[in-house]
Amino acid sequence: MPKKVIVGMSGGVDSAVSAYLLKKEGYEVEGLFMRNWDAYANNDILGNPTLNENICPQETDYNDAKKTCEILGIPLHRVDFVKEYWDNVFSYFLEELKKGRTPNPDVLCNKYIKFDVFKKEAERLGADYIATGHYARLENGHLLRGVDRNKDQTYFLSQLKSEQLANVLFPIGNLTKESVRKIAEEASINVARKKDSTGICFIGERHYQEFIKNYLKPNPGKIVNVKTNEVVGTHNGLMNYTIGQRKNVGLSGFAEKHYVCGKSVAKNILYVAFGNDAEYLYSDACLLENVSFINEKYEGKCTAKFRYRGEDYPVNLEQISESQWKVSYPEQVKAVTPGQFCVFYNNEECLGSGVIQSVYKNGEKLWYLSD
Repeated sequence: MPKKVIVGMSGGVDSAVSAYLLKKEGYEVEGLFMRNWDAYANNDILGNPTLNENICPQETDYNDAKKTCEILGIPLHRVDFVKEYWDNVFSYFLEELKKGRTPNPDVLCNKYIKFDVFKKEAERLGADYIATGHYARLENGHLLRGVDRNKDQTYFLSQLKSEQLANVLFPIGNLTKESVRKIAEEASINVARKKDSTGICFIGERHYQEFIKNYLKPNPGKIVNVKTNEVVGTHNGLMNYTIGQRKNVGLSGFAEKHYVCGKSVAKNILYVAFGNDAEYLYSDACLLENVSFINEKYEGKCTAKFRYRGEDYPVNLEQISESQWKVSYPEQVKAVTPGQFCVFYNNEECLGSGVIQSVYKNGEKLWYLSD
């Protein structure tokens, strides 16, 4: 009797090809579409619905997933995780923004939704395995980077535990994106050339600042030149900016290049520096909180990414207290940002990650976020 696999169907080409390949290998395949966000039920701070489109983008994805499953001849289940998503992912996202930090909710979506409540729902449906369209690989319980380095998604899986990865399949981890699209075209799958989704999962293609102001009241304040302490403009809420940001800072009247180099949440000030010199952005160490390892705890030399699609840097990882870890990097790194995840690697293997709490240079704490 063939083993049963429940595939997380997103309405995109990666999950579609994952289901196709598994069926081709002889598994009993079923799809499961997760509805994590209710754009109609969630109201803004004034009590108004947050979406005015004729059809929710998530419903478009569901319709695409339904069509894919019809083409593949497999059943499609649908489940709502709206409450779980709000409680474990979106609430955290808002709280981090209030602190002036730059969170990455997609990492938590994998930890609390896709490889937790989704997996439990799949088991309830009788699954022997679950599968997703992530560009990642598993080998003897260890998480390895996807073959397509440009698409590798281990960064977003870095908070998982080994038990969450048990009985998990990543069918496209050994493929490149173009190979995936080619397979989809040859199989006449409807989403073969569907555009990849971008941005934060629950926002989709909507304008970020317009979306966020539905939940966090805009709080304009001063933009200050960090070198001269001169007020040079007005920002529209600190939650709309991140360290190192150069575009859409709101200083269009200045010909000289500039970038965000700090925030004061208490004073509601956004600090910017002018010129090409990025001296305020470089650091050589950071402290992490919420550190989690996929398998055994690791200390010592490894490499780390400080943001998705960022390059690997040689680092030294050291636990300094029960709740804090120190990451040192002799080669100074630009714009290591509080709230983002620092993800650890040992060559091909993803070891785990932690949330960047504070950033240092030459032993002194950088005031990216000051009170």
